[in-house]
Formats: sequence, C-alpha cells, structure tokens
Amino acid sequence: QVQLVESGGGSVQAGGSLRLSCAASGRTVSAGSLAWFRQAPGKEREFVAGIIWSTGYRNYADSVKGRFTISRDYAKNTVYLQMDGLKPEDTAVYYCAARRGPGIVHDPLAYDYWGQGTQVTVSS
Repeated sequence: QVQLVESGGGSVQAGGSLRLSCAASGRTVSAGSLAWFRQAPGKEREFVAGIIWSTGYRNYADSVKGRFTISRDYAKNTVYLQMDGLKPEDTAVYYCAARRGPGIVHDPLAYDYWGQGTQVTVSS
C-alpha cells in the first residue's frame, strides 16, 4: 500500500505560481511512477505530468509544457509540481497518483493509488 497526501493548492491570479507537494508513505518502493492529474468541473480527469520514481525521467501534457515542472525528493518521498504562468484554464482539483507498473501512463485507470486532491483556482 502507498498513501499519498497532497498539499499546496490555493487561489492565484493569472500569471502567478503555486507549488504542489505530494508526500508518499507506506511501501513507496512498490511505486514505479508518480503523476499529477487534474479534474475541472464537468470534465474528465486528465494527465498533467509524471515522473519515474527511480530514474527521475519526466513527461508532461502538451498543455503544461514549459510552464509546469515535476520533481521528486527521493529522501523525503515527496513529489512536487511547480506551476508557473498559471492560466484560468488550469483551475481544477489536482490529484497525485502512483502506479506500480513501469513507465509513465497518461490513462488514470493505470494508477493504483490516489491522494485526496487539492484545489487550484486561477482568476483572470
């Protein structure tokens, strides 16, 4: 079992920045990769960014490339999502997810563990 707890959400104006954190506990060695997803009201949950736990390899959705950065602190078992240049369309609940299998997958059904989510609101 892997437990995930997100923090760092909030409200900002367009162009601002936020950093989300995802603290992992439990059998984190069983996590092959961790990812951030987001879900806006009335929309499906979508992949934002992912990172392979052991190697640090990263992958991003096209909509956030160049603005968001995913990173991990191996010693703290924590994954971060630095969000810069925020836009109103980034408004959503952001979720951290962990996957036992290899690789970074954009399909949320491929992930085994989920955090409770943290709200990000960007005003224009």
